[in-house]
Amino acid sequence: MGKKVTKKSKNTDNTTELLNVAVDAMQEKKAQNIISLNLSKLKNSICRYFIICNADSHIQVSAISDNIEDKILEKLHEKVWRRNGIENAFWIILDYGDVVIHIFQTEQRNFYRLEELWADAELTQYIE
Repeated sequence: MGKKVTKKSKNTDNTTELLNVAVDAMQEKKAQNIISLNLSKLKNSICRYFIICNADSHIQVSAISDNIEDKILEKLHEKVWRRNGIENAFWIILDYGDVVIHIFQTEQRNFYRLEELWADAELTQYIE
């Protein structure tokens, strides 16, 4: 009997790669307070990971968002499923299915305190 060869399908889970590329893209544009929340062990979670960061201006928030989309498309050939908040750039959300990315202006992040809403999730902080 011959060897069984399995090919890696295009649908292979690349959540960790997506997480790493997004964090690198944030750091490249000097995002602040970058964290990820692993929601996979929480009941009724809407995705596997949230990645959250902030910046001090709408221009920087937009630049971070654009860089994340560009890098993920370039390196992983993944397009964002949905995006919200592009118009005013107070809080931009990029939805990649299992990974949802939140890019806040600092004032909005301090107000909404999203990580506190998901306090049971495993938190990873990224320090440059």
